[in-house]
Amino acid sequence: MRYLTRRIGLFLITLWAALTVNFVIPRVMPGNEAVAALGAIRNVNPAALHALEIQFGVNSHQSILSSYFEYLGNCLTGQFGVTAQGVPVMTEIFSKLPWTLGLVGVTTVLAFVIGTVAGIASAWRRGGRLDAVLPPTLFITSTIPVFFVGLLLIYAFAVKLNWLPLGGNYSVGATPSFSLPFIWDVLKHALLPGLSLVIVTAGLWVYSMRNNMITTIAEDYVKTARAKGLPSRRIMYDYAARNAILPNLTGFAMQLGYVLGGAIVIEYLFSYPGLGYLFYTASTNHDLPLMEGLFLFYTLAVLICVLIADLLTAVLDPRTREA
Repeated sequence: MRYLTRRIGLFLITLWAALTVNFVIPRVMPGNEAVAALGAIRNVNPAALHALEIQFGVNSHQSILSSYFEYLGNCLTGQFGVTAQGVPVMTEIFSKLPWTLGLVGVTTVLAFVIGTVAGIASAWRRGGRLDAVLPPTLFITSTIPVFFVGLLLIYAFAVKLNWLPLGGNYSVGATPSFSLPFIWDVLKHALLPGLSLVIVTAGLWVYSMRNNMITTIAEDYVKTARAKGLPSRRIMYDYAARNAILPNLTGFAMQLGYVLGGAIVIEYLFSYPGLGYLFYTASTNHDLPLMEGLFLFYTLAVLICVLIADLLTAVLDPRTREA
């Protein structure tokens, strides 16, 4: 219980710090944030401009402290205001969230699984052909810029071979439904951007998992399991891999949280309408309410994922609960 209380307390303190930073930044920036947010709109409605000025605290007679507590109350109730197009911020975010979860979320899990399994196999057969080829290959692919991989895949499979679409989330004119033709159309559009992310990110986990496995294999309990004559597969997974993967859980949880921010470059390159592309458009349009909402959404996602990883680590390794 003490461990759970400490974790939740740290979660709340970090969340409060992120909310405070998000409150301070727009108010210390030079210029009028409301005018910047509506800069792309001609003949701005004075009432709309005044409403945004109140939201940002611009030209307001309200004290900073009162504005801060009002801001915290709005955050707790999910009232982040409206975008420059007049759509509620949370409505806009949740409309794009499924596409990012479906594309970047799945590919992040796949990359983690591929990199982890490759690291386990490489460490278990250290010095063999697999260890000599697989980790360096995946590591080299992880150093290639993701946009370059995406461009190569577009040129090969969309331009030359014409097997897959250039971008988007589904074909123009298609009606969204749960029918097999529409699902297949969505999968075809997600294949190239998803493959780009898997190619680049899978290698990030190989060497960390390999090094953890090598350290774990040298532990006494693994040597004891071998001395007892237990099958090699059981020793590899139940004794070595289970303990070696623990340090990677928090890193994976953090990356999975960042997934909700979307791969901005990939979503922009493939015109994929996820949170990454939404953040790009919000930045170029100076849509501060949407940018603030996305920032807090990303932060909350990362904190929740890290909290879950900490609790899962405590379940898998009871020693951490004593720390």
